[in-house]
Amino acid sequence: MAGREIFVSYSQPDRAAAAELVAHVEEQGIPCWVAPRDVTPAADWAAEIIAAIAAARVMVLLFSESANASAQVRREVERAVHRNVTIVPFRLADVMPSSSLEYFLSTQQWLDAFPPPMTLHYARLCVRLREILALPALPPPPAAPSPPAAAATPRQPVHLDPVQLQRIELALASHMGPVARHLVSRAAAGTAGLEALIERLGAEIDSESERRDFLGACRAIVLGGDPGRGPQNPT
Repeated sequence: MAGREIFVSYSQPDRAAAAELVAHVEEQGIPCWVAPRDVTPAADWAAEIIAAIAAARVMVLLFSESANASAQVRREVERAVHRNVTIVPFRLADVMPSSSLEYFLSTQQWLDAFPPPMTLHYARLCVRLREILALPALPPPPAAPSPPAAAATPRQPVHLDPVQLQRIELALASHMGPVARHLVSRAAAGTAGLEALIERLGAEIDSESERRDFLGACRAIVLGGDPGRGPQNPT
């Protein structure tokens, strides 16, 4: 099947490496032509390869010891040069090209596929191919969805001692009058703890000295003081 912009050239001993490379490149949305996968059944093999090279814009050459000695690879490279196809040598091993290939490849930008991991080298190759083909870069993968936020645990009402609440109400009433009952009832419904309740009620008193008296009286109540004594100044 001709008409794909990337032609992958390799020697038979590197067939598995070629298949892996094609899989990674095509995962990035860059279709490749590679034999024998894309050779039309019953077609003339040589004619198919010539047509595929002619239709390609880039040849990715898997370069190795075996590719260096392959007459077929050399013919494919010669054909690509003749057609002005850009060649990207992808070295699978630290091998220098033979004199016949060096003539065609000396001006090309080489990419090394070592050391591992290979995924890094495939990524560099795909970046290079996109540059040559003027393809836009792929958007970054979507971020993993955040785990659902835990549902807020509803505040459990704190069961306050009704006797203490009554004494606190009396202490507040000595400063604020009858409205103290409403303030204590409202604060007790939305406050988690006796200390927080006392602080909240103290904030309702504008006078600083009276607020200190109220807080002192409430602390005496909490500690079991006599409510009949009324608000006491803290010592």
